[in-house]
Amino acid sequence: MRNTILSVFIGITILCGVLVYFIPQTGTIILVSISGLLTLLAIYDSLQTTHSLLRAFPVIARLRWFFEDERDKIQQYFIEDNLNGTPINREKRSIVYQRSKLSKETVPFGTQHNVYAKGYEFVKHSLFPKDHHHIAGERIVFGSDKCTQKYEGSIINISAMSFGSLSKNAIMALNQGAKMGGFAHNTGEGGISPYHLQGGDVIFQVGTGYFGAGKSVDGKRVFDDEVFKSNATRTEVKMIEIKFSQGAKPGHGGILPAVKNTEEIAKIRSVEPGTQVDSPPGHSAFSNYQEMIVFIQKVRDLSGGKPVGIKFCVGNNEEIETMMQAFADANNYPDFISVDGGEGGTGAAPMEFTNYIGTPLVEGLVFVNKLLIKHQLKDQIKIIASGKAIDAFDIIKYLSLGADAVGMARSFMLSLGCIQARECNLDTCPVGVATQDDDLVKALVVEKKNVRVKNYHHKTIEAVKEVVAAMGVASIADIKANQVFRRRKDEEVVSLEDIFYKN
Repeated sequence: MRNTILSVFIGITILCGVLVYFIPQTGTIILVSISGLLTLLAIYDSLQTTHSLLRAFPVIARLRWFFEDERDKIQQYFIEDNLNGTPINREKRSIVYQRSKLSKETVPFGTQHNVYAKGYEFVKHSLFPKDHHHIAGERIVFGSDKCTQKYEGSIINISAMSFGSLSKNAIMALNQGAKMGGFAHNTGEGGISPYHLQGGDVIFQVGTGYFGAGKSVDGKRVFDDEVFKSNATRTEVKMIEIKFSQGAKPGHGGILPAVKNTEEIAKIRSVEPGTQVDSPPGHSAFSNYQEMIVFIQKVRDLSGGKPVGIKFCVGNNEEIETMMQAFADANNYPDFISVDGGEGGTGAAPMEFTNYIGTPLVEGLVFVNKLLIKHQLKDQIKIIASGKAIDAFDIIKYLSLGADAVGMARSFMLSLGCIQARECNLDTCPVGVATQDDDLVKALVVEKKNVRVKNYHHKTIEAVKEVVAAMGVASIADIKANQVFRRRKDEEVVSLEDIFYKN
Protein backbone atom coordinates (compact mmCIF):
# COMPACT_ATOMS: atom_id res chain seq x y z
CA MET A 1 0.00 0.00 0.00
CA ARG A 2 2.86 2.37 0.84
CA ASN A 3 4.42 1.81 -2.60
CA THR A 4 1.07 2.26 -4.32
CA ILE A 5 0.44 5.59 -2.61
CA LEU A 6 3.96 6.79 -3.38
CA SER A 7 3.53 5.78 -7.01
CA VAL A 8 0.25 7.71 -7.24
CA PHE A 9 1.80 10.91 -5.82
CA ILE A 10 4.90 10.60 -8.03
CA GLY A 11 2.72 9.92 -11.06
CA ILE A 12 0.54 12.99 -10.35
CA THR A 13 3.64 15.14 -9.94
CA ILE A 14 5.06 13.91 -13.27
CA LEU A 15 1.72 14.54 -14.99
CA CYS A 16 1.57 18.05 -13.57
CA GLY A 17 5.16 18.64 -14.74
CA VAL A 18 4.15 17.65 -18.27
CA LEU A 19 1.20 20.06 -18.12
CA VAL A 20 3.54 22.89 -17.07
CA TYR A 21 5.82 22.08 -20.02
CA PHE A 22 2.95 22.34 -22.51
CA ILE A 23 0.82 24.91 -20.65
CA PRO A 24 3.23 27.14 -18.71
CA GLN A 25 0.57 29.14 -16.87
CA THR A 26 0.35 30.24 -13.23
CA GLY A 27 -2.33 27.70 -12.38
CA THR A 28 -0.37 24.72 -13.63
CA ILE A 29 2.81 25.93 -11.88
CA ILE A 30 0.93 26.13 -8.59
CA LEU A 31 -0.54 22.69 -9.21
CA VAL A 32 2.85 21.07 -9.81
CA SER A 33 4.26 22.83 -6.73
CA ILE A 34 1.47 21.43 -4.52
CA SER A 35 1.78 17.92 -5.94
CA GLY A 36 5.57 18.05 -5.54
CA LEU A 37 5.27 19.04 -1.90
CA LEU A 38 2.76 16.25 -1.26
CA THR A 39 5.11 13.77 -2.93
CA LEU A 40 8.01 14.88 -0.72
CA LEU A 41 5.73 14.58 2.32
CA ALA A 42 4.68 11.09 1.20
CA ILE A 43 8.33 10.04 0.84
CA TYR A 44 9.10 11.44 4.32
CA ASP A 45 6.11 9.66 5.87
CA SER A 46 7.04 6.34 4.27
CA LEU A 47 10.61 6.52 5.59
CA GLN A 48 9.98 7.74 9.17
CA THR A 49 9.79 5.06 11.88
CA THR A 50 7.74 6.77 14.62
CA HIS A 51 4.18 6.29 13.33
CA SER A 52 3.26 2.92 11.86
CA LEU A 53 0.05 4.20 10.25
CA LEU A 54 1.88 6.99 8.43
CA ARG A 55 4.56 4.58 7.26
CA ALA A 56 1.93 2.28 5.78
CA PHE A 57 -0.37 5.05 4.45
CA PRO A 58 1.77 8.13 3.73
CA VAL A 59 -0.05 11.50 3.75
CA ILE A 60 -3.49 9.85 3.77
CA ALA A 61 -3.11 8.75 7.40
CA ARG A 62 -2.77 12.41 8.38
CA LEU A 63 -6.49 12.78 7.74
CA ARG A 64 -7.05 10.56 10.79
CA TRP A 65 -5.35 13.11 13.01
CA PHE A 66 -7.39 15.93 11.50
CA PHE A 67 -10.70 14.18 12.11
CA GLU A 68 -9.58 13.06 15.56
CA ASP A 69 -8.75 16.66 16.48
CA GLU A 70 -12.11 17.86 15.20
CA ARG A 71 -14.08 14.90 16.57
CA ASP A 72 -15.81 16.78 19.39
CA LYS A 73 -16.96 19.55 17.06
CA ILE A 74 -18.15 17.12 14.38
CA GLN A 75 -20.08 15.12 16.96
CA GLN A 76 -21.60 18.26 18.45
CA TYR A 77 -22.68 19.76 15.13
CA PHE A 78 -23.71 16.73 13.11
CA ILE A 79 -24.29 13.68 15.31
CA GLU A 80 -25.70 14.44 18.77
CA ASP A 81 -29.33 15.39 19.24
CA ASN A 82 -30.68 17.99 21.66
CA LEU A 83 -30.55 15.70 24.68
CA ASN A 84 -27.69 13.22 24.38
CA GLY A 85 -24.66 15.53 24.21
CA THR A 86 -22.15 15.50 27.08
CA PRO A 87 -21.10 16.93 29.42
CA ILE A 88 -23.79 19.56 28.72
CA ASN A 89 -26.40 18.76 26.11
CA ARG A 90 -27.54 21.07 23.33
CA GLU A 91 -30.86 21.91 24.96
CA LYS A 92 -29.08 23.13 28.11
CA ARG A 93 -26.44 25.05 26.13
CA SER A 94 -29.13 26.69 24.03
CA ILE A 95 -31.07 28.03 27.02
CA VAL A 96 -27.90 29.72 28.29
CA TYR A 97 -27.20 31.31 24.90
CA GLN A 98 -30.81 32.45 24.55
CA ARG A 99 -31.00 34.00 28.00
CA SER A 100 -27.60 35.63 27.63
CA LYS A 101 -28.60 37.26 24.35
CA LEU A 102 -32.19 37.99 25.45
CA SER A 103 -33.43 36.04 22.45
CA LYS A 104 -36.51 33.84 22.20
CA GLU A 105 -36.30 30.98 24.72
CA THR A 106 -39.61 29.22 24.19
CA VAL A 107 -39.70 25.75 22.57
CA PRO A 108 -42.28 24.41 20.08
CA PHE A 109 -44.26 21.19 19.75
CA GLY A 110 -43.80 19.76 23.22
CA THR A 111 -40.99 18.21 25.23
CA GLN A 112 -38.32 15.97 23.72
CA HIS A 113 -37.81 14.28 27.09
CA ASN A 114 -39.27 10.83 27.65
CA VAL A 115 -41.49 11.63 30.61
CA TYR A 116 -42.08 7.91 31.25
CA ALA A 117 -38.39 7.02 31.42
CA LYS A 118 -36.78 5.98 34.69
CA GLY A 119 -35.08 8.97 36.26
CA TYR A 120 -37.36 11.65 34.74
CA GLU A 121 -37.80 14.48 37.26
CA PHE A 122 -40.40 17.23 37.54
CA VAL A 123 -42.31 19.52 39.90
CA LYS A 124 -46.07 19.62 40.35
CA HIS A 125 -47.89 22.86 39.76
CA SER A 126 -50.74 24.39 41.76
CA LEU A 127 -54.29 25.17 40.69
CA PHE A 128 -53.73 28.49 42.44
CA PRO A 129 -50.36 29.75 41.19
CA LYS A 130 -48.76 32.88 42.60
CA ASP A 131 -47.78 36.03 40.73
CA HIS A 132 -44.12 35.49 39.92
CA HIS A 133 -43.45 39.23 40.18
CA HIS A 134 -44.00 38.95 43.92
CA ILE A 135 -41.97 35.82 44.65
CA ALA A 136 -39.43 36.43 47.43
CA GLY A 137 -36.20 34.69 48.38
CA GLU A 138 -33.80 35.53 45.55
CA ARG A 139 -31.25 36.86 48.06
CA ILE A 140 -29.95 35.36 51.31
CA VAL A 141 -27.68 36.46 54.16
CA PHE A 142 -24.36 34.64 54.64
CA GLY A 143 -22.80 34.78 58.09
CA SER A 144 -23.10 32.76 61.29
CA ASP A 145 -23.10 34.14 64.84
CA LYS A 146 -19.28 34.06 64.63
CA CYS A 147 -19.29 36.55 61.76
CA THR A 148 -19.35 40.35 62.15
CA GLN A 149 -19.51 41.37 58.46
CA LYS A 150 -22.47 39.42 57.11
CA TYR A 151 -23.06 39.42 53.37
CA GLU A 152 -26.40 39.57 51.61
CA GLY A 153 -25.98 37.84 48.29
CA SER A 154 -27.81 36.23 45.41
CA ILE A 155 -28.92 32.60 45.43
CA ILE A 156 -27.04 32.23 42.11
CA ASN A 157 -23.34 33.11 41.91
CA ILE A 158 -20.34 32.43 39.69
CA SER A 159 -18.48 29.38 40.96
CA ALA A 160 -14.69 29.14 41.26
CA MET A 161 -12.68 29.68 38.06
CA SER A 162 -9.24 31.24 38.35
CA PHE A 163 -7.29 33.66 36.19
CA GLY A 164 -5.05 31.16 34.50
CA SER A 165 -7.77 28.67 33.87
CA LEU A 166 -9.73 31.49 32.20
CA SER A 167 -8.43 34.46 30.24
CA LYS A 168 -8.20 38.00 31.57
CA ASN A 169 -11.04 39.10 29.27
CA ALA A 170 -13.25 36.27 30.53
CA ILE A 171 -12.51 37.18 34.16
CA MET A 172 -13.22 40.86 33.51
CA ALA A 173 -16.49 40.10 31.75
CA LEU A 174 -17.62 37.80 34.56
CA ASN A 175 -16.78 40.31 37.26
CA GLN A 176 -18.34 43.24 35.45
CA GLY A 177 -21.44 41.14 34.78
CA ALA A 178 -21.58 40.26 38.47
CA LYS A 179 -21.44 43.97 39.31
CA MET A 180 -24.24 44.76 36.88
CA GLY A 181 -26.42 41.95 38.20
CA GLY A 182 -25.64 42.24 41.91
CA PHE A 183 -24.22 38.76 42.45
CA ALA A 184 -20.85 37.31 43.48
CA HIS A 185 -17.83 36.06 41.55
CA ASN A 186 -15.56 33.37 43.03
CA THR A 187 -11.87 33.94 42.20
CA GLY A 188 -10.88 30.28 42.09
CA GLU A 189 -7.64 29.26 43.76
CA GLY A 190 -5.34 31.34 41.52
CA GLY A 191 -5.53 34.43 43.72
CA ILE A 192 -6.97 37.88 43.13
CA SER A 193 -5.89 39.48 39.86
CA PRO A 194 -6.61 43.05 38.65
CA TYR A 195 -9.27 41.49 36.42
CA HIS A 196 -11.25 40.34 39.46
CA LEU A 197 -11.40 43.92 40.72
CA GLN A 198 -13.90 45.39 38.28
CA GLY A 199 -16.41 46.33 40.97
CA GLY A 200 -18.25 43.03 41.33
CA ASP A 201 -18.60 41.25 44.67
CA VAL A 202 -15.75 38.75 45.12
CA ILE A 203 -15.53 35.45 46.96
CA PHE A 204 -11.80 35.02 47.61
CA GLN A 205 -10.89 31.36 47.40
CA VAL A 206 -7.88 30.11 49.38
CA GLY A 207 -6.65 26.84 47.94
CA THR A 208 -3.93 24.45 49.02
CA GLY A 209 -1.34 26.45 47.03
CA TYR A 210 -2.24 29.63 48.98
CA PHE A 211 -2.01 31.80 45.85
CA GLY A 212 -2.75 35.34 46.97
CA ALA A 213 -2.72 34.13 50.57
CA GLY A 214 0.80 32.84 51.10
CA LYS A 215 4.35 32.53 49.85
CA SER A 216 6.99 29.97 48.94
CA VAL A 217 9.36 28.83 51.68
CA ASP A 218 12.06 26.32 50.71
CA GLY A 219 10.01 25.32 47.68
CA LYS A 220 6.85 24.79 49.72
CA ARG A 221 3.73 26.95 49.57
CA VAL A 222 2.71 28.20 53.03
CA PHE A 223 -0.04 30.49 54.32
CA ASP A 224 1.11 34.00 55.23
CA ASP A 225 -0.98 36.26 57.47
CA GLU A 226 0.04 39.55 55.87
CA VAL A 227 -0.27 38.40 52.27
CA PHE A 228 -3.72 37.00 52.99
CA LYS A 229 -4.87 40.05 54.94
CA SER A 230 -3.84 42.45 52.16
CA ASN A 231 -6.26 40.69 49.80
CA ALA A 232 -9.00 39.58 52.20
CA THR A 233 -9.61 43.11 53.52
CA ARG A 234 -10.26 44.56 50.07
CA THR A 235 -13.70 46.15 49.86
CA GLU A 236 -14.58 43.99 46.84
CA VAL A 237 -14.03 40.80 48.84
CA LYS A 238 -17.27 39.83 50.56
CA MET A 239 -16.52 36.23 51.61
CA ILE A 240 -13.57 33.83 51.96
CA GLU A 241 -13.71 30.22 50.78
CA ILE A 242 -11.11 27.68 51.95
CA LYS A 243 -10.92 24.97 49.31
CA PHE A 244 -10.25 21.39 50.34
CA SER A 245 -11.13 19.78 47.02
CA GLN A 246 -13.05 20.31 43.80
CA GLY A 247 -15.41 18.03 41.95
CA ALA A 248 -13.24 17.66 38.85
CA LYS A 249 -10.29 16.20 40.75
CA PRO A 250 -11.03 15.70 44.47
CA GLY A 251 -7.97 14.81 46.52
CA HIS A 252 -5.61 15.90 43.77
CA GLY A 253 -5.08 19.65 43.92
CA GLY A 254 -5.42 22.18 41.13
CA ILE A 255 -3.50 22.02 37.85
CA LEU A 256 -2.36 25.00 35.78
CA PRO A 257 -0.84 23.65 32.52
CA ALA A 258 2.56 25.09 31.66
CA VAL A 259 1.30 26.50 28.37
CA LYS A 260 -1.18 28.69 30.27
CA ASN A 261 1.28 29.86 32.94
CA THR A 262 2.26 33.25 31.52
CA GLU A 263 4.62 35.81 33.05
CA GLU A 264 1.64 37.77 34.40
CA ILE A 265 -0.06 34.74 35.95
CA ALA A 266 3.22 33.50 37.42
CA LYS A 267 3.76 36.88 39.06
CA ILE A 268 0.28 36.85 40.62
CA ARG A 269 0.83 33.31 41.92
CA SER A 270 4.51 33.81 42.84
CA VAL A 271 5.60 30.81 40.76
CA GLU A 272 7.99 30.14 37.87
CA PRO A 273 6.44 31.08 34.48
CA GLY A 274 6.12 28.44 31.78
CA THR A 275 5.94 25.57 34.25
CA GLN A 276 3.00 23.37 35.20
CA VAL A 277 1.70 24.47 38.59
CA ASP A 278 0.31 21.62 40.69
CA SER A 279 -1.34 22.65 43.93
CA PRO A 280 -0.71 20.26 46.84
CA PRO A 281 -3.53 17.77 47.48
CA GLY A 282 -3.90 18.98 51.08
CA HIS A 283 -3.41 22.05 53.29
CA SER A 284 -0.18 22.69 55.17
CA ALA A 285 -1.75 25.27 57.52
CA PHE A 286 -3.59 22.59 59.52
CA SER A 287 -3.61 18.81 59.84
CA ASN A 288 -6.67 17.93 61.93
CA TYR A 289 -10.17 19.18 62.68
CA GLN A 290 -9.20 21.19 65.76
CA GLU A 291 -6.41 22.97 63.89
CA MET A 292 -8.80 23.54 61.00
CA ILE A 293 -11.33 25.27 63.28
CA VAL A 294 -8.57 27.48 64.64
CA PHE A 295 -7.51 28.31 61.07
CA ILE A 296 -11.07 29.18 60.04
CA GLN A 297 -11.34 31.59 62.95
CA LYS A 298 -7.90 33.03 62.17
CA VAL A 299 -8.94 33.68 58.58
CA ARG A 300 -12.20 35.23 59.78
CA ASP A 301 -10.32 37.56 62.13
CA LEU A 302 -7.69 38.54 59.54
CA SER A 303 -10.43 39.40 57.04
CA GLY A 304 -12.15 41.67 59.53
CA GLY A 305 -14.99 39.32 60.41
CA LYS A 306 -16.17 38.42 56.91
CA PRO A 307 -18.02 35.12 56.27
CA VAL A 308 -15.59 32.22 55.88
CA GLY A 309 -16.60 28.95 54.26
CA ILE A 310 -15.06 25.66 53.22
CA LYS A 311 -15.40 23.89 49.90
CA PHE A 312 -15.14 20.17 49.25
CA CYS A 313 -16.45 17.34 47.16
CA VAL A 314 -17.88 14.75 49.56
CA GLY A 315 -15.52 11.81 49.97
CA ASN A 316 -15.11 9.71 53.08
CA ASN A 317 -18.43 10.01 54.92
CA GLU A 318 -16.93 9.24 58.32
CA GLU A 319 -14.44 12.10 57.94
CA ILE A 320 -17.19 14.56 57.08
CA GLU A 321 -19.30 13.44 60.04
CA THR A 322 -16.31 13.72 62.40
CA MET A 323 -15.71 17.24 61.10
CA MET A 324 -19.34 18.25 61.79
CA GLN A 325 -19.08 16.81 65.28
CA ALA A 326 -15.90 18.84 65.82
CA PHE A 327 -17.73 22.02 64.76
CA ALA A 328 -20.53 21.28 67.22
CA ASP A 329 -18.16 20.39 70.08
CA ALA A 330 -16.04 23.53 69.58
CA ASN A 331 -19.10 25.74 69.08
CA ASN A 332 -17.19 27.27 66.19
CA TYR A 333 -17.78 26.59 62.52
CA PRO A 334 -17.57 28.00 59.01
CA ASP A 335 -20.28 30.38 57.84
CA PHE A 336 -20.99 28.32 54.72
CA ILE A 337 -20.06 25.04 53.08
CA SER A 338 -19.69 24.79 49.31
CA VAL A 339 -20.53 21.24 48.27
CA ASP A 340 -19.00 20.41 44.90
CA GLY A 341 -20.24 17.44 42.90
CA GLY A 342 -18.04 14.82 41.30
CA GLU A 343 -19.56 15.82 37.94
CA GLY A 344 -17.94 19.28 38.18
CA GLY A 345 -14.98 20.61 36.26
CA THR A 346 -14.00 23.54 34.04
CA GLY A 347 -10.25 23.09 33.51
CA ALA A 348 -7.59 20.41 33.49
CA ALA A 349 -8.00 17.15 35.41
CA PRO A 350 -6.68 13.58 35.22
CA MET A 351 -9.21 11.25 33.58
CA GLU A 352 -9.50 8.86 36.53
CA PHE A 353 -10.20 11.70 38.95
CA THR A 354 -12.81 13.28 36.67
CA ASN A 355 -14.67 10.03 36.04
CA TYR A 356 -14.29 7.89 39.13
CA ILE A 357 -13.50 9.94 42.25
CA GLY A 358 -15.87 12.05 44.30
CA THR A 359 -19.53 11.83 45.29
CA PRO A 360 -22.02 13.27 42.76
CA LEU A 361 -23.63 16.50 43.92
CA VAL A 362 -27.12 15.26 44.80
CA GLU A 363 -25.89 12.56 47.19
CA GLY A 364 -23.17 14.82 48.60
CA LEU A 365 -25.56 17.71 49.14
CA VAL A 366 -28.14 15.54 50.91
CA PHE A 367 -25.46 13.98 53.12
CA VAL A 368 -24.07 17.36 54.24
CA ASN A 369 -27.55 18.78 54.81
CA LYS A 370 -28.53 15.81 56.98
CA LEU A 371 -25.38 16.22 59.09
CA LEU A 372 -26.00 19.94 59.61
CA ILE A 373 -29.52 19.15 60.80
CA LYS A 374 -28.31 16.30 63.01
CA HIS A 375 -25.68 18.47 64.72
CA GLN A 376 -28.02 21.48 64.96
CA LEU A 377 -25.82 23.62 62.71
CA LYS A 378 -28.25 24.23 59.85
CA ASP A 379 -29.28 27.67 61.16
CA GLN A 380 -25.67 28.83 61.25
CA ILE A 381 -24.05 27.26 58.18
CA LYS A 382 -25.36 27.97 54.68
CA ILE A 383 -24.87 25.44 51.87
CA ILE A 384 -23.77 26.44 48.37
CA ALA A 385 -24.33 23.61 45.87
CA SER A 386 -22.14 23.35 42.78
CA GLY A 387 -22.51 20.70 40.11
CA LYS A 388 -23.53 21.43 36.51
CA ALA A 389 -26.56 23.60 37.32
CA ILE A 390 -27.83 25.30 34.16
CA ASP A 391 -31.54 26.11 34.25
CA ALA A 392 -34.24 26.96 36.77
CA PHE A 393 -35.19 23.34 37.41
CA ASP A 394 -31.59 22.46 38.35
CA ILE A 395 -31.57 25.30 40.86
CA ILE A 396 -34.97 24.46 42.33
CA LYS A 397 -33.96 20.81 42.68
CA TYR A 398 -30.75 21.66 44.59
CA LEU A 399 -32.54 24.17 46.80
CA SER A 400 -35.22 21.60 47.59
CA LEU A 401 -32.52 19.16 48.76
CA GLY A 402 -31.04 21.58 51.27
CA ALA A 403 -28.91 24.10 49.39
CA ASP A 404 -29.30 27.79 50.25
CA ALA A 405 -27.55 29.00 47.10
CA VAL A 406 -26.08 27.60 43.90
CA GLY A 407 -22.64 28.19 42.38
CA MET A 408 -22.39 27.84 38.61
CA ALA A 409 -19.22 27.70 36.50
CA ARG A 410 -19.69 26.08 33.10
CA SER A 411 -23.05 27.77 32.58
CA PHE A 412 -21.43 31.19 33.03
CA MET A 413 -18.66 30.12 30.64
CA LEU A 414 -21.39 29.38 28.10
CA SER A 415 -22.87 32.83 28.70
CA LEU A 416 -19.47 34.23 27.63
CA GLY A 417 -19.71 32.35 24.34
CA CYS A 418 -18.10 29.00 25.24
CA ILE A 419 -18.99 26.43 22.55
CA GLN A 420 -17.96 23.36 24.57
CA ALA A 421 -14.95 22.76 22.34
CA ARG A 422 -13.39 20.94 25.31
CA GLU A 423 -9.94 22.46 24.77
CA CYS A 424 -9.72 24.19 28.18
CA ASN A 425 -6.51 22.33 29.06
CA LEU A 426 -4.79 22.99 25.70
CA ASP A 427 -4.71 26.82 25.61
CA THR A 428 -6.54 26.72 22.26
CA CYS A 429 -10.05 27.77 23.31
CA PRO A 430 -11.44 29.16 20.03
CA VAL A 431 -13.64 31.78 21.71
CA GLY A 432 -11.06 33.24 24.10
CA VAL A 433 -12.63 32.00 27.34
CA ALA A 434 -10.18 29.35 28.60
CA THR A 435 -6.90 30.39 27.00
CA GLN A 436 -3.97 32.74 27.50
CA ASP A 437 -3.25 33.06 23.76
CA ASP A 438 -3.35 36.82 23.12
CA ASP A 439 -4.93 36.56 19.68
CA LEU A 440 -7.67 34.23 20.92
CA VAL A 441 -8.28 36.31 24.06
CA LYS A 442 -8.93 39.39 21.90
CA ALA A 443 -11.84 37.54 20.29
CA LEU A 444 -13.75 37.91 23.58
CA VAL A 445 -15.02 41.50 23.72
CA VAL A 446 -15.54 42.35 27.39
CA GLU A 447 -18.00 45.18 26.72
CA LYS A 448 -20.35 42.75 24.95
CA LYS A 449 -19.94 39.63 27.06
CA ASN A 450 -20.34 41.31 30.46
CA VAL A 451 -23.92 42.20 29.55
CA ARG A 452 -24.58 38.59 28.57
CA VAL A 453 -23.32 37.39 31.95
CA LYS A 454 -25.72 39.78 33.64
CA ASN A 455 -28.58 38.80 31.32
CA TYR A 456 -28.13 35.09 31.96
CA HIS A 457 -28.20 35.57 35.72
CA HIS A 458 -31.23 37.87 35.58
CA LYS A 459 -33.25 35.65 33.24
CA THR A 460 -32.43 32.51 35.22
CA ILE A 461 -33.55 34.13 38.49
CA GLU A 462 -36.71 35.20 36.69
CA ALA A 463 -37.26 31.63 35.45
CA VAL A 464 -36.81 30.29 39.00
CA LYS A 465 -39.47 32.71 40.22
CA GLU A 466 -41.87 31.68 37.45
CA VAL A 467 -41.50 27.98 38.27
CA VAL A 468 -41.84 28.59 42.01
CA ALA A 469 -44.95 30.70 41.37
CA ALA A 470 -46.44 27.91 39.25
CA MET A 471 -45.86 25.55 42.19
CA GLY A 472 -48.01 27.85 44.34
CA VAL A 473 -45.11 28.74 46.65
CA ALA A 474 -44.63 32.34 47.82
CA SER A 475 -40.86 32.26 48.40
CA ILE A 476 -37.92 30.45 46.86
CA ALA A 477 -36.78 29.74 50.42
CA ASP A 478 -39.91 27.64 51.00
CA ILE A 479 -39.15 24.98 48.35
CA LYS A 480 -39.10 21.50 49.88
CA ALA A 481 -37.93 18.08 48.72
CA ASN A 482 -41.53 16.79 48.78
CA GLN A 483 -42.36 19.15 45.89
CA VAL A 484 -39.88 17.65 43.40
CA PHE A 485 -40.60 14.22 41.93
CA ARG A 486 -38.74 11.43 40.17
CA ARG A 487 -39.95 8.41 38.20
CA ARG A 488 -38.22 5.39 39.71
CA LYS A 489 -39.83 2.84 37.45
CA ASP A 490 -42.66 2.60 34.93
CA GLU A 491 -45.54 3.07 37.32
CA GLU A 492 -43.86 4.60 40.37
CA VAL A 493 -43.32 8.32 40.93
CA VAL A 494 -41.91 9.44 44.29
CA SER A 495 -40.77 12.73 45.80
CA LEU A 496 -37.13 13.51 46.46
CA GLU A 497 -38.05 13.64 50.13
CA ASP A 498 -39.13 9.99 49.98
CA ILE A 499 -35.93 9.04 48.18
CA PHE A 500 -33.39 10.95 50.26
CA TYR A 501 -34.93 11.91 53.59
CA LYS A 502 -37.20 9.03 54.61
CA ASN A 503 -34.69 6.23 54.99
